[in-house]
Amino acid sequence: MLLVTGVSGALGKLVADRLSGREDVVLGTRAGLPGTRLVDFDDPSTLPAAFAGIDTLLLISAGYGEDDVVVARHEAAISAAEEAGVGHIVYTSISGDGDHLTYALAHRWTERRLQRSTVRWTVLRNGLYAEFLTWIAVPDADNRITGPLGEGGLAAVARADLADIAASVAADPAPHAGRVYELVGDRALGGADLAKALGTTYAPGTLAEARTAIAASGAQGFQVPMLASTYSAIAHGFMDGSGVESDLRALLGGREPLDALEVYAAAVRQG
Repeated sequence: MLLVTGVSGALGKLVADRLSGREDVVLGTRAGLPGTRLVDFDDPSTLPAAFAGIDTLLLISAGYGEDDVVVARHEAAISAAEEAGVGHIVYTSISGDGDHLTYALAHRWTERRLQRSTVRWTVLRNGLYAEFLTWIAVPDADNRITGPLGEGGLAAVARADLADIAASVAADPAPHAGRVYELVGDRALGGADLAKALGTTYAPGTLAEARTAIAASGAQGFQVPMLASTYSAIAHGFMDGSGVESDLRALLGGREPLDALEVYAAAVRQG
């Protein structure tokens, strides 16, 4: 049996859609939705029942939060999987070129924890979503993209492509045991590219201005450095895909990845 966690989230829902109809798939969510198992990493007492009879666990990263919160969630999940006799954990991490991001630490900790585990494991190091760009590079009220992306670019990847890969690997994990896959796009998208796709202009502000705007937006405390570090890493050339060798095409079975720029533009237009 395969258990997919976080199916009420954007990535998890897409994975669940791809595995729908399979009798060997169980869906997990902390929301306790009908037809799912209750999987609440903040309440480890829910995990023994959730993981009972599970052979493979697709552990979709348990949400953004302070490092100690996310690490505690992942520790609870991995320990419970070990105790339940789960045979293989597939974990959705963050790309290797993302080490400069403030939220990378919890992912890297989880990877190390898996390597120490008694359970077989596979790590899917997902690049930042093309859809994520609609959070950090959407036109403002004057129809300008002002996010401080500098002259850098992001090797963004469509969430749907990552869902295809996660579903495929989790459904047949044995050939992927002990592997760490880098899953980033093959084209770096800069501010000018995003503006051209929308027929607008790119007028980047400063990191300080962005940090102030994020804080004023009602963001939680940890989200301010999270987003500021994302802008900085992109602007200074650390997220353009040149620092890793991507396995995206290979794990897509040789098909062309979705065009991340088109995905971004469509997401912006849909609001």
